[in-house]
Amino acid sequence: MDRRYSFYKLTAFAILLYILYVIATHFILDPGAEAFLQHKVDIEHELKPQIWLTVMYIHVGFACLAIASGFINFSARTYETHRRFHRVNGYVYVSSVLIVILTSGYMAPYATGGKISSIGFNLLNILWLFLTSTALVQIFQKRVLQHRRWMIRSFAFCFTNLFIHLLTFVFHQMIGIAYVTSYTLGLYSTILLVLLIPEVLIRMGKPLQTYPHPREKQRPHV
Repeated sequence: MDRRYSFYKLTAFAILLYILYVIATHFILDPGAEAFLQHKVDIEHELKPQIWLTVMYIHVGFACLAIASGFINFSARTYETHRRFHRVNGYVYVSSVLIVILTSGYMAPYATGGKISSIGFNLLNILWLFLTSTALVQIFQKRVLQHRRWMIRSFAFCFTNLFIHLLTFVFHQMIGIAYVTSYTLGLYSTILLVLLIPEVLIRMGKPLQTYPHPREKQRPHV
């Protein structure tokens, strides 16, 4: 129990730093996204910067909310002692994910890398919607263990942006591939990562999972 709680606290600190970094980058250091927009060349659709920026702000804001609300609900203490808050916060997470998906759908046609990147982002949106919806269905059916596992799968998609930019940096700065190509490679590599990492975590003992509900302790794990 102590090891799992320590892991949760360490992860919470890392996530907090990441959220602060995202907020600082998009709303303070580069509110006009000039560094990012300069790479959007040869796109098929006319980009209207002000509308795109507004949608991007909404996208980033609710993405941060999804990360925070999703992670809070992995807390054993929250789950066991504040069940109503856990439920309401779960709806906050689902609502945030839906808004992130909708705003991502708007921005997909303007994705760096053109049509192939647009397809990748739309694929991510479909997968995230499916995983989150499945997690919701599982809890409606009182299948708490399965709900937790699908939530881990859904939550991994909250870090899509982090993985894309990290991998783009590796491909572009460390390997020397052109930025637009690196971004597309980073995008599709990220799709694989956000699908594989949750499966590894689940098989390693579900470190982010809350402790079992007393009624579930006698149920066999599947």
